[in-house]
Amino acid sequence: MSRVAVYIFTLMISSITLSSCSHEERPDPFYLMEGEAIYKVECASCHGAQLEGQAGWKTRRADGKLAAPPQDASGQSWKKSRETLAAIIHSGMVEPHAPAGYISDMPAFANKLSEHQINNVLLYIESHWTPEIISWRAQQNMQ
Repeated sequence: MSRVAVYIFTLMISSITLSSCSHEERPDPFYLMEGEAIYKVECASCHGAQLEGQAGWKTRRADGKLAAPPQDASGQSWKKSRETLAAIIHSGMVEPHAPAGYISDMPAFANKLSEHQINNVLLYIESHWTPEIISWRAQQNMQ
């Protein structure tokens, strides 16, 4: 059996084991893998390989733009609803998610990623958030 087949089989068994141990809904590991792969290709160059964002992301640059924020728990993206995050990935940082006339380096991925792929990128990002953040989002109905 190839290494890839063994890896996939292990992921499948882990998924079955995890789902049988808990009543919580867990994302499909293949969706997470796809989300991670897309994130690494499309997002990591700005938002960081470890979701850490760019330095000085809270301070406006000379061109008036903000640097790319972290997507991990140290950022603020987790305070936005999943719907809002998906819309920003889909259409870029434009109204109604940014002030009128705001110019951002955040591109629109509508012509590049499907809704399913955007969802998987969000699953990957969310997998790095703390249990406290996940709980807070659930209480706010942001999932």
